Amino acid sequence: MTYEESFKKIQNIIDNHFSSQKDEFVPGKSRLPLVKPSFGADEINEAIDSLFSTWVTMGKKVKTFEERFASYLGVKNATMLNSGSSANLVALSVITNPLFKRQVPAGSEVLTPAVTWSTTVFPIINVGLKPILVDVSLEDYNIDMDALEAAITPKTKVLMPVHLLGAPADMNRMMEIAEEKNLLVMEDTCESHGSEIGGRKAGSFGDLATFSFFMSHHITTVEGGMLVTNNEEIFEMAKAMRAFGWIRDLKNKESYAKQSPHVDPNFLFVNTGYNFRPTEMQGAFGMHQVGKLEKFIEARRKNHFFWNKALEEFSDYLILPQERKGTRHVAFAYALTVKPNAPFTKKALVEHLNKNLIETRQIEAGNMAEQPAMKILPHAAHGDLPNSKLIMKNGFFFGNHQALGKEEREYIANVISDFVRKNT
Repeated sequence: MTYEESFKKIQNIIDNHFSSQKDEFVPGKSRLPLVKPSFGADEINEAIDSLFSTWVTMGKKVKTFEERFASYLGVKNATMLNSGSSANLVALSVITNPLFKRQVPAGSEVLTPAVTWSTTVFPIINVGLKPILVDVSLEDYNIDMDALEAAITPKTKVLMPVHLLGAPADMNRMMEIAEEKNLLVMEDTCESHGSEIGGRKAGSFGDLATFSFFMSHHITTVEGGMLVTNNEEIFEMAKAMRAFGWIRDLKNKESYAKQSPHVDPNFLFVNTGYNFRPTEMQGAFGMHQVGKLEKFIEARRKNHFFWNKALEEFSDYLILPQERKGTRHVAFAYALTVKPNAPFTKKALVEHLNKNLIETRQIEAGNMAEQPAMKILPHAAHGDLPNSKLIMKNGFFFGNHQALGKEEREYIANVISDFVRKNT
């Protein structure tokens, strides 16, 4: 049997499997998980093609995904990595590297929101910088811009907003502050693919930005991440650091080779680096996923605004996630924070949702300042972080994804509504 015949046979099996998959939703009996993977036959067939070819490490398909993702965002350059966490570490490694023209000195402060994920904060410490945790807004869970501006000191060198849960931060004001204070801006956009400010994609404003393609995110490569930038210096350094610090992917690799003729150019290292290369199967997934992103966003937004309308009558007790004027919220998940004056607790509401098979979880890592790991790590908090503390105590979210439809979203709204009415 030829390669073409073998692949066609496998392709037909996979196509038939996914075309016949139809999950029937039965209210009160079907579990509603946080995540429903967004890949299918297209991605799997493309990955199998890579396995058949035996070229499984980073190659043409990774490059194709990088180009398509950069085009989607409207940026010049994209570098794929094996995870969003790796993307954050490489990004921070670039701007602290001695070869970077605007090198951020060791011990400098990085302002970032207190409510975020651990691998936003930990890489800051990994590269010898100090995270300063800033309070967030209860409106959209993003960094509070007044608090951020007040937190700037002579030691501040980097602003690191996190576009949380699909809501973009106020990047127009962020960039004005950065320009006035001569600060670098690194956007963590890991869970806000396609979010917009004034029609411009989040991740295209700062000096550099990162994305994650973990299973739960808008598009997935199972594991995977991306570092994007319009800065050619950052782009070249990121490519080197992604793979050991060698020259293989660099634009000026021939020039580097001429400068060190005694070293085999295939193993010529010009900087420090990691092994954070993605696989070709991850690139295969990404190639197809990026073209589906807008459809996924549309489905998530439909759910998000349905819940906002359905639960608006309970706004005396629940803080609902808002879409700021002039932005596009891409609804990574649906977050709720129980107000301190509510006649019920977060615990009781979450238990009610879980009892009705609606999976929930805390918002990111909660308030990072309250995580035990921070006791042994250099950091500081700006102020008392009242909103972050409230979110840690009373905030949670349930899943919102492309596979949730009319029946599921109505069921979730009804379960919450019934609970609130019975407890008020």
